[in-house]
Amino acid sequence: MSELTDERNPRRIAGQERDRLRFEEEALELADHVYRVARRLVSTREEAEDLVQETYARAFRAWRSYTPGTNLRAWLLRILTNLNIDRGRREQRTPDIESIDNEEFALFRKLDDGAAEDDVEHLVERLSQDAVVQALSAVPHHFREVIVLVDIGDFTYQDAAQILDIPIGTVMSRLHRGRRILKRELEATVRVT
Repeated sequence: MSELTDERNPRRIAGQERDRLRFEEEALELADHVYRVARRLVSTREEAEDLVQETYARAFRAWRSYTPGTNLRAWLLRILTNLNIDRGRREQRTPDIESIDNEEFALFRKLDDGAAEDDVEHLVERLSQDAVVQALSAVPHHFREVIVLVDIGDFTYQDAAQILDIPIGTVMSRLHRGRRILKRELEATVRVT
């Protein structure tokens, strides 16, 4: 009897090893689906790959907590979602620290800091209406709608918050982030053309 309860029992160890391998195989079969969900949660392919890697590392460490016969995909996606929430919280707590010299005001400097009038005209010419519309369309929807209301529609933050039914702080946050994305898109357009 003590042979069956002993943790060093070769049969028990072999059975656990088989269970672990079966779990890993089944989990890895779902990797494409987990990646597709991760790709929709984050903005870059690299972030999605990191999130999937963290998800599988955590799942493989905690494989014993998974109940065989239940929905493995849901279990993995729950881990993925929790990791993404944790990542978002870390980003909120960590302020964006970027030097002003690091491209933050590159477009502004091109227009303002000693640029010859011909340079300014050339830059404005390169930023056609189509380029601005294309850059704006690259901004994610929830940021774009705030930019359109506040910057293009001249609505106040309060009005935009009422229209979108979101808090004023969310309007300000989305506007800030949306403007940064739009600025990057416009700078890329200027460099390409």
